[in-house]
Amino acid sequence: MDRRTFLNNIGLTVGGAAAATTMPVIGPSVAQAAVAPKGNIPSTPLKMGHMTFLTGPAAVLGEPSLKGHLLAAEEINAAGGILGKRKIETISADEQAGTDANVKELRRMKLSEKIDLFTGVISSGNTPALGPVAEELSLLTIFVDGCTDFLWDKAVPNPKYTFRITNIQSADGVTCALAAAQTWPKAKKIAHIHPDYSYGRNAFDHFMIAYSKLVPGAQVVSEGWPKLGTTDFTAHITKTISSQPDLIVSSVWGGDYVALYKQALRYGMFKDAKFASTIAFGVAPHAIGKDHPEGAIAGVHSNYYFTFPPGNRWPANKTFVEKYFKRWNEYPNFQSDGAYHTLYMYKTAIEKANRLVGGWPDEEAIISQLEGMYYETAAGYLYIRPDNHQGYKDAVTGFSKNVAEYPFQILDPATMITIPIRNITAPPNWPKPGQGHNDPTATYNWIKETWPQVT
Repeated sequence: MDRRTFLNNIGLTVGGAAAATTMPVIGPSVAQAAVAPKGNIPSTPLKMGHMTFLTGPAAVLGEPSLKGHLLAAEEINAAGGILGKRKIETISADEQAGTDANVKELRRMKLSEKIDLFTGVISSGNTPALGPVAEELSLLTIFVDGCTDFLWDKAVPNPKYTFRITNIQSADGVTCALAAAQTWPKAKKIAHIHPDYSYGRNAFDHFMIAYSKLVPGAQVVSEGWPKLGTTDFTAHITKTISSQPDLIVSSVWGGDYVALYKQALRYGMFKDAKFASTIAFGVAPHAIGKDHPEGAIAGVHSNYYFTFPPGNRWPANKTFVEKYFKRWNEYPNFQSDGAYHTLYMYKTAIEKANRLVGGWPDEEAIISQLEGMYYETAAGYLYIRPDNHQGYKDAVTGFSKNVAEYPFQILDPATMITIPIRNITAPPNWPKPGQGHNDPTATYNWIKETWPQVT
């Protein structure tokens, strides 16, 4: 099979007019009269625990998560609360404290603060530690991020109380690989710069397994593994430049990425090689300056970017961006989108469960409504797969560009790349690591075993 045929078959689409493939053209939502809840509803507040990075270089990615959560909570409370009676109180925690401290804080929130729902979490290093504890505590948990495949592949293989609404991590590397192969199919010498923990290792693995299927002869000529929180990337930049790559791939994120690209500009790293990232523009949009190199594949976690889908095709995004900007005087990132819609999904599940069972539904009833939920978000439709409680959205990435409308660089709306998420993730019941293979993830094994080697 040739590359173009394969990419067409997998559903890769280039161009802002196309929008993601599962998104229909719709008009503005029609307001519906509130339905009176069935049975007796308590008036005691609902307590929410929300954990995200509030300090350190990751805060530029994490603070928008809390802002999205608070915006949703304020809107719900202003309308009378969930089921018209129960208003939301939020207890926040700083993820910068580290994994062990975060586990202790989760236990404290449940046992001492008596929280009803736990949300948030950014790092892939934290969800595999927090997920099993949430299950042990029977605490309904909806992770906004912490996207590692390892959460469901090994840490919580049979989730009951835990859910996650961001795209699974393997989709980042695969999306980046498909976009790069579509754009620069002659790039065979690949240099990598990734954070030295699960997210970076996963991005490296999944980029290479997908890219090597699409670009025969692709080889790794350099690897850089900076620690999270690195401020000086000089050694990684000079090593990358000396390897004379055709393409540089990175999954460095948050404030670390801002530091990386600004230092790389001084050394001329972007001058002779193409650049592709899984999550470069996932930070708060205003964190990226006009000095960022144009024409780079600057991913956003295969998930959401505030200018896409455009408002004339997807009013839900236009409305969300306007409300978020009015409240916080900045544009949202994918964490804002995720945290905001997490609360509304929870609210929707409770309302549906109330209509079925009356009164305030127990967690079993709420979980039954979250499983299989198909929900309209600013990023398009989100589907919660019942078997693994994982959220799926069509994957999105794009090319960096300076435009007059914004004082910072954005993803070019005219050349956004979208891919149906079902075509780049392992299907239900595909063997997990340790079940007949020892590959890093189920998706890695699925690509290795089923994707053709293109010519």
